[in-house]
Amino acid sequence: MVTRIEAEWLRDPLLQSLLSALSAGGEEARVVGGAVRNTLMGLAITDIDVATTTLPTETVRRIEAAGFRAVPTGIEHGTVTAVREGRAFEVTTLRRDVETDGRHAKVAFGRDWKADAERRDFTINALTCDATGEVHDLVGGVADLEAGVLRFIGQAEDRITEDTLRILRFFRFFAWYGRGRPDGEGLRAATRLKAGVTQLSPERVWAELRKLLAAPDPSRALLWMRQTSVLSLVLPESEKWGIDAIHGLMQAEAAHGIAADPILRLEAIVPPDADRMGELARRLRLSNADRDRLVAWAREREPLGDESDASFAARLYFGDRGAIADRLALGLAQLQPKLAADPDNLATAALWGRRLKETRGFSAPAFPLSGHDLTERGIAAGPDLGRHLLRLKTAWAQSGFVMGREALLAMLDERPA
Repeated sequence: MVTRIEAEWLRDPLLQSLLSALSAGGEEARVVGGAVRNTLMGLAITDIDVATTTLPTETVRRIEAAGFRAVPTGIEHGTVTAVREGRAFEVTTLRRDVETDGRHAKVAFGRDWKADAERRDFTINALTCDATGEVHDLVGGVADLEAGVLRFIGQAEDRITEDTLRILRFFRFFAWYGRGRPDGEGLRAATRLKAGVTQLSPERVWAELRKLLAAPDPSRALLWMRQTSVLSLVLPESEKWGIDAIHGLMQAEAAHGIAADPILRLEAIVPPDADRMGELARRLRLSNADRDRLVAWAREREPLGDESDASFAARLYFGDRGAIADRLALGLAQLQPKLAADPDNLATAALWGRRLKETRGFSAPAFPLSGHDLTERGIAAGPDLGRHLLRLKTAWAQSGFVMGREALLAMLDERPA
């Protein structure tokens, strides 16, 4: 039975022009990988990659002749990027591996579509389609997609030995595309060869973890990473803390409209310790923004069930609203699984849900006084003026920002001599 794709992206004149140019004169070019996989699953696509039988120099010539700019992004490995009208298509010559070292491979170019498919990682990533939309499946990827099975091509140990990063990719793609239990052979191979992940670059480890944590529901993948001890190797902070809170966070996301957020999900499975979060960020080479967010969350206190609205408003005004929002979201994650057994938690969950919305929509109002108002009343510029301003701002915030200028000035006039 022939599988065929009907998709708007495939009808794109630029893509059709590129495929036509690369397929002329007995050569052949097809779309490969994620665009085909996601389209068959009814998911959005991002990049469109092309595989071709033409050698890299001929690929460049044909790309340029078709009106594209050819960028040799990885020409030693057969990859050229075709750019036109702000669009980019990565084009790679068919290959086979000659030598691998656990991370990088020496390749030989070829014309064999099956050999090229068999060097890839998972069956669902080796699907190709031609310009007419006909899907070419040489390794059983369509059946695996339909069954929700993530399966290595050939022997799982061979694929992992060729590239250890595939252990993390196994769990990441399972989080996105797998159903039920992970493929047994892949799981056993990942377990046996897991020590290899310690040799991967921090950037690649975090890139895979971040993509896994962005999946609609990463909880099952994280469970199996913990079962195989892979999670402890790449994220030792989670080892004694555990990952149970991730299940509650999934429920809270659905109940309170919390968007999938890799950093928030990371916070759910690591301890709120500022020093350890700083070390985690350094080790995995997180961005400064991600590091600062983790540290601020760790320093922020947990939400209270009996905090007054005025006190909360003051915290929003003076505090780190991002850290407060993260604490509220994770507080909801802890409460969510307990609601059915203990209805008393419903009021707290409702309060924190409301405050989470308030936090994310908070816009600090303008304080009615300025430093000039204080100096006019005899307070000299310097630390004393700063202390008085802080006292007045605190009272104003605790009033729900309703105290007016005259009331604040009266409060200032009542200060001790």
